[in-house]
Amino acid sequence: MIIVYTPAGGEPEHYDASTLRVSEVSIVQRTIDQRWAEIKAGLGTEDLDAMRGIIWVIKKRSQPSLRFSEFDPGITEMVTRMDNDETRAWIDNARAIMASDPEVSMETVAASMEELPGACIDPEFAEALIAELVAGPKEEPTVEEPQAPEQTPPQAPQPSLSPTSNTPETPTSGSSPTSSTSPLQPSTP
Repeated sequence: MIIVYTPAGGEPEHYDASTLRVSEVSIVQRTIDQRWAEIKAGLGTEDLDAMRGIIWVIKKRSQPSLRFSEFDPGITEMVTRMDNDETRAWIDNARAIMASDPEVSMETVAASMEELPGACIDPEFAEALIAELVAGPKEEPTVEEPQAPEQTPPQAPQPSLSPTSNTPETPTSGSSPTSSTSPLQPSTP
């Protein structure tokens, strides 16, 4: 979740709750007397204390001496928006519901998503995903099965020619022992 804080007369500031560290969550929990699960759920309902606590603790990264009592935004200055990953998860969930329940129509799903773009940090991204969902699955182009190449019988390897000679190279060098030039080794009894 992204919290958008727009101070009176100022520019919107975005605070991503997913960037919090455990230590910061502990500070917010103690400060507003809520557990993380409650804080997280509160973001979905735009709980003022949850939003204020998260913005405050993130602001403390650059302003370590900022006290909670010093950060007191107006009630209309904070809203939450879904990030792109959450938006995609929402659309994927709708797709899964349609696939598992034949009574859920495309029209019902489309109608239920009319307000989704307004709840997202990137409304155009949400609109594109909704349009893709409403368009339905893309038809797979028919592809002809590739035919197996004709098998050619294996051929015996041809000796390679040396770059300086037009005769095949010998597999061993002149200084390497071969069975014809190596002395016989006595066998062990």
